[in-house]
Amino acid sequence: MVGVYAVARNVWATKGEEQEAAKKEFIEILKVLEGELGDKPYFGGETFGLTDISLIGYYCWFYAYEKFGNFSIESECPKLIAWVKWCMEKESVSKSLTDPHTVYDFVLGMKKRLGLE
Repeated sequence: MVGVYAVARNVWATKGEEQEAAKKEFIEILKVLEGELGDKPYFGGETFGLTDISLIGYYCWFYAYEKFGNFSIESECPKLIAWVKWCMEKESVSKSLTDPHTVYDFVLGMKKRLGLE
């Protein structure tokens, strides 16, 4: 199985059929996570734990994936985005993550450096 990073990278680094396949696989990965989350506020249940800490850092990349892939993670995985919003209410989380627009600008620069425009 291809790693999550490689799949997510292909959402912004490819075009056409390859990008469509990457988007589909990325959304499938997010849906698996959403299934594990279920109706709980956090992956471990009622308390913010290690799994949440491990995963919330990916949120700052979502905007870039959505913009380059032309899709909405919230419409595909609403429970996962509800979890993100729940996590972002914690000051320790909201103050720790990079602004999604900064990540988007970084990805734009990467695309230029790699000749992927």
